[in-house]
Amino acid sequence: MSMFLDTAKIKVKAGNGGDGMVAFRREKYVPNGGPWGGDGGRGGNVVFVVDEGLRTLMDFRYNRHFKAQSGEKGMTKGMHGRGAEDLIVHVPQGTTVRDAETGKVLTDLIENGQEFIVARGGRGGRGNIRFATPKNPAPEISENGEPGQERELQLELKILADVGLVGFPSVGKSTLLSVITSAKPKIGAYHFTTIVPNLGMVRTQSGESFAVADLPGLIEGASQGVGLGTQFLRHIERTRVILHVIDMSASEGRDPYEDYLAINKELESYNLRLMERPQIIVANKMDMPESAENLKIFKEKLAANYDEFDELPQIFPISSLTKQGLSTLLDATAELLDKTPEFLLYDESEMEEEAYYGFDEDTPAFEISRADDAAWVLSGDKLEKLFTMTNFDREEAVMKFARQLRGMGVDEALRARGAKDGDLVRIGKFEFEFVD
Repeated sequence: MSMFLDTAKIKVKAGNGGDGMVAFRREKYVPNGGPWGGDGGRGGNVVFVVDEGLRTLMDFRYNRHFKAQSGEKGMTKGMHGRGAEDLIVHVPQGTTVRDAETGKVLTDLIENGQEFIVARGGRGGRGNIRFATPKNPAPEISENGEPGQERELQLELKILADVGLVGFPSVGKSTLLSVITSAKPKIGAYHFTTIVPNLGMVRTQSGESFAVADLPGLIEGASQGVGLGTQFLRHIERTRVILHVIDMSASEGRDPYEDYLAINKELESYNLRLMERPQIIVANKMDMPESAENLKIFKEKLAANYDEFDELPQIFPISSLTKQGLSTLLDATAELLDKTPEFLLYDESEMEEEAYYGFDEDTPAFEISRADDAAWVLSGDKLEKLFTMTNFDREEAVMKFARQLRGMGVDEALRARGAKDGDLVRIGKFEFEFVD
């Protein structure tokens, strides 16, 4: 079984804020002591941190739920509860994080040590010391802690490499990687020997260095999932230069030029923007007797299909076996990398806007629907948050919640929808009677 994992779906839950406390001063020689309950502590965030020591998402194969600690409850003497520590989750370089529900990209983590808060902890609830007023100097009101953010995330690893090797199976990509780098990929005389991406560092004779990724062989229909399909096509997206390796000996009976067209078609079908990346054609296996004639025919076909104003891709004849032409190929690749900028992986339409943790003025504070048992159901983020943070063990807090509902216009809205005295109203699992 392959121990490489490049996609994972996980759930994260930030910590809830600690509940505020209701307490009163009880000190000797201090008459008429006032409120003395402190606020709850902040819940912990869930934070992704890039760790350059990780290479795959294997850590998320069996551990798919990440939950941060909640804040401590408020204490007497006006003391705040302790805030919870953030939950740190290490991810490899090149991890893209998406919201699984919306599909929007939250962040693209590519720098070692880079941090991103994927779920924010709730603030602590206020203690009764916060609710004291001249009219009510001894309130028996406190808030529950704010719920922590909870979401489902899709993680996708796209390895960091400057150059990607693409081509049909058994054209010699793994052999090429093994002779130009210190990588030791599995090499075999059968298709799909490479089943996971292999990465190696190249150092040219002039001192230039760059990372090369050998990607599993593509076949026709790969962009639709045939063969290893899109499972590894994503890893090409970060590369700046593509080395298109072709078996110029046609040892498997395929036409080299048709191979070239077929692979480019799959790249284009998967992501049109991949065709923006400059390509170098690597004519491999030139030590074979038929290769020179095939290369001549290949160049003629290639030139015939390019306009006079289009620049033909560079073609480098090599032999990975005899190491013929490798230094020239590597120098040209390094030179092309120097003048090729990085490509933007995601445009603004794919990225989620910077998170806003308040309430949008345009969003209705609540919605009213009717349940099967004829009960009125109240829902909405703002209303549900007020409900969650209300301490229903205290009568004053319940009355405060009722006033908040009235201030939001819930009474008038229910009345306008036809609610009558004694009708059942439900918020989540909490039920009460409508009083007209």
